[in-house]
Amino acid sequence: MGIYIDEQLKLFHIQGKTTSYIMQVVNGYLVHLYWGKRISHDGNLAEMPGLPNHSNLDQIPQEYPQYGSGDFRAPAYQVKLKDGSRVTELVYSGHRLSAGKPLLRGLPATYVESEDEATTLEITLEDQYCGLQVVLSYSVFEQTNAITRSVKLTNDGEEPLRLLTALSVSMDMDIPNYDFVYLAGAWAKEAHLKKRPIGPGGTRIESRRGMSGHQLNPFMALASPSADEDHGEVYGLSFVYSGNFLASTEVDPTRKVRVQMGLNPFDFDWQLDPGEDFQTPEVVMVYSSEGFGSMSRTYHKLYRTRLCRGIYRDRERPILVNNWEATYFNFTADKIEDIARVGAELGIELFVLDDGWFGKRNDDTTSLGDWFEDRTKLPHGLQNLAERIKKLGVQFGLWVEPEMVSPDSDLYRAHPDWCLHVKGRRRTLARTQLVLDLSRPEVREYLYNALSRIFSTVPISYIKWDMNRSLSEIGSAAAPPERQEEIAHRYMLGLYELMEKLTSAFPHILFESCSSGGGRFDPGMLYYMPQTWTSDNTDAVERLKIQYGTSLVYPASAMGAHVSAVPNHQVGRMTPLSMRGDVAMSGNFGYELDLTKFTDDEKDIVRKQVNDYKEVRNMVQQADMYRLISPFDHEETAWMFVTENQTEALVFFFRVLAEPYAPKKVLRLKGLDPVRTYTVDGLGAYKGDRLMHIGIAFEALYGDYSSKVIRVAEKVN
Repeated sequence: MGIYIDEQLKLFHIQGKTTSYIMQVVNGYLVHLYWGKRISHDGNLAEMPGLPNHSNLDQIPQEYPQYGSGDFRAPAYQVKLKDGSRVTELVYSGHRLSAGKPLLRGLPATYVESEDEATTLEITLEDQYCGLQVVLSYSVFEQTNAITRSVKLTNDGEEPLRLLTALSVSMDMDIPNYDFVYLAGAWAKEAHLKKRPIGPGGTRIESRRGMSGHQLNPFMALASPSADEDHGEVYGLSFVYSGNFLASTEVDPTRKVRVQMGLNPFDFDWQLDPGEDFQTPEVVMVYSSEGFGSMSRTYHKLYRTRLCRGIYRDRERPILVNNWEATYFNFTADKIEDIARVGAELGIELFVLDDGWFGKRNDDTTSLGDWFEDRTKLPHGLQNLAERIKKLGVQFGLWVEPEMVSPDSDLYRAHPDWCLHVKGRRRTLARTQLVLDLSRPEVREYLYNALSRIFSTVPISYIKWDMNRSLSEIGSAAAPPERQEEIAHRYMLGLYELMEKLTSAFPHILFESCSSGGGRFDPGMLYYMPQTWTSDNTDAVERLKIQYGTSLVYPASAMGAHVSAVPNHQVGRMTPLSMRGDVAMSGNFGYELDLTKFTDDEKDIVRKQVNDYKEVRNMVQQADMYRLISPFDHEETAWMFVTENQTEALVFFFRVLAEPYAPKKVLRLKGLDPVRTYTVDGLGAYKGDRLMHIGIAFEALYGDYSSKVIRVAEKVN
C-alpha cells in the first residue's frame, strides 16, 4: 500500500520506498504538508509545525492555488470566464484511490506493467460558480522514490472557459535556503550543470521555442546547500513534455517556497467548451536524502524501464557508423557501400545513411518534405542500397526530418499553407526551412503515408528522426482566430500522435530522436524513441561535460555517443582515438566519420573498441551509473557503471590536460558490495569496502586528452 488516507481528517499520505508526501484538506483547500524523507503513518501527521492557523490564502501552503481570491503568489492555473472575469476558487469535492497508473490520453508518461507497481490518488477540486472541475493525479512507484503528478481540467459548466495557465505541479515548501540546480547550454554545448541559490522573489527557467530546447532542459532540482553526489537533500522535478515549459520557484515574505512546473503560460490560451477537458503533461518528482547520485539513479531506472518502450527498451543497442561527417551531402551509393564494408570488417553492426538521400537534396536549401529517393545519387534506389549493405552483414538505418519543409520542394509548392505561418507576415527561415503544421490531421496523414512507404519497402532497422529549428510564426491556416494560441501545444500533440502511429506500425525499427543534437533531449521524446543524439558536438573533451550533465536525469542508454574525426568539426581539437572511443563507449556507441580513411593501426584500435564495447555494453546501457569526478570542477572526469547484482563494474577515467610531476591517481569507487571481494584489472583483488573508502591507485596518465577504462568483477574462488 503506497497511499494512506485518513477519511476523518481528509489527510493523504503518499509513501515511496524512502519518501513521504503528505496533504490535507483544510477549510476546503488542499494544503501541502510535507515532502521529504519517509516518515511513519500515524494520527499525528495533521499536527504539522508552521501551518498557519488562519485562512489567509497568501500564507497557506497549497497544492493547486488560484489567483484573485487573496493569494498573490503565482497561480497554478488561471481561467477566463465568458464575462471576462478571471476569479475562480477551487475547493475539495472528493477523491479516488486505485491500483496501478492510468495512461494520459495523447501524451507520453511513465507507465506500469502490473498494477502492484504503483498506486494512484485522484483528488477532485471544483469551482461551483463556473463549473470548472480539476482532478489532481498523484501516482507513486512504491519501490522507488518517484511520484508523478498531472492535472485534468474539465468544463462542467454551461459556458465556454479559456485556460490561460494550466501547470502540472505546484506546491509550497519550507526550503528557503536551497539551491536551484538546472541544465543549461546552447547548440553544441548542451546540459551544462548550473546552480544558484534561491531567494526572495522568483527564479525560473523556461522555453518559448515550441521545443524543449538546447538552452534549458525541462528539469530542475532544489538541493540543500551542502548537497553533493552522495549527501544532502535533493528534490528533482522532470517534465515529460517536448515543447514550451516553465519551471520556477518563488520565495514569499514568510520564507515559503512555491515550486511550479508545467506548460509555459506564455502565448498559451486554450478554449474549453462545455463538456471538454484538458490534460496537462506529467511531472516526475524524485526525492533523495543521499545527494544527486541517488536521485539520478532513480530517474535512470524509471525512464529506462517505465518510460522507454518497445523491443529495444531492454535489448542491447547496435554499434553504428553514420556517414554525415564523412560525406555530408556529397556521396554515391558506391561510397556508402565502401564505408559500410569497412564497418563490417571492424565488427560494426549498423550503417546509417544521413541527410541528402531524398528529393534533390545536395545542400540544406531544398527538398525537405519530398520523401522519395534521389535517383541521381542513388540510380538503383534506396532499397537496392539497403540490400547491398545487408549482404555485408550490416543493418541499414536512415535519417529523416519529417517535421520540416523546404520552400524549394514539391510539397511546399503543392501546399504552401501547410507550414506554420501567420497570414500577411513573413515566414522566418532557419536552416532554409519552415516547420510543417502538425496540428493539422492532413499534414500528419501525408507524413505517415510518405514515411510508411519507405519503412515498408526498404529493409530499415533504425531511424534517426531529426528536427533542426525552433518554431516561429506559430499560427495555423486551419484554426479559427480564437484557437491560434493553442497551436504550439496542438503541434506537440500532433507530433506525439504521429510518432505513436509510426512506432506502433514499425516496432522492429529502433528510433533515435535528434534536434540539432540535444535540442529536444527530454522525457517526452524518450517515450517514443528510447535514445537521443546527445549533441552535434562530438569532441571528446566537450562531450565529458555534455554527457555528465545529461546523466543528472537521463540514463546512458538514452545517449547517442559517437567517435568522430580529428580535427574535430565543431571545435577543431585533436584528441587521440583512444579517448574518443572511451568517451563514446559511455553511451550508445558508434562512429561518425569515413572509415575508409583509417590506417591499419587505426583499424586495429577501432576493432578492439568495437569488441570491447560488445563485451560491456549491457553494463553501460542497463547498469546503475555512479558519477565520481565532475568535469565542471576538475581537469579530470570519472564515472562508473555497476550491475544491479553488484557482481561487475566498469570504471571510466579521463584526464584533459597533463601536469608535470603528477602523483599517482587515487580513485574511490562507488556502488559495490562492501563485503565481496573484487578483482580489478591489473591491480589485484580487494574487498568492496576497501575499493570504496580507500580506492584504487594507478600511475598518472601521460599526455593531454588521456583516458583509462578499468573492469571490476567479483572474484570467483
